[in-house]
Amino acid sequence: MDQKEIEERLHAVEVAQATGAATLAGAQATQAATQAGAAATNAAAHAGTIATVVAGSVSLIVGVFLGIVIRSFGK
Repeated sequence: MDQKEIEERLHAVEVAQATGAATLAGAQATQAATQAGAAATNAAAHAGTIATVVAGSVSLIVGVFLGIVIRSFGK
């Protein structure tokens, strides 16, 4: 095996290692983005649920007081 062939094989190993490292970094970035998206989706769903509960509670309270007012005018 001559010097040129050794250099070519070494270069091939370096390229393979760099490719593996880039693939791993890409996979990790994809996983992080997926987790961030899932967390954002959960937060938005939770906020929507809370907003719905609050709106329902406010509507109930307003309805009760409106009912009391309407009933008092009816007498």
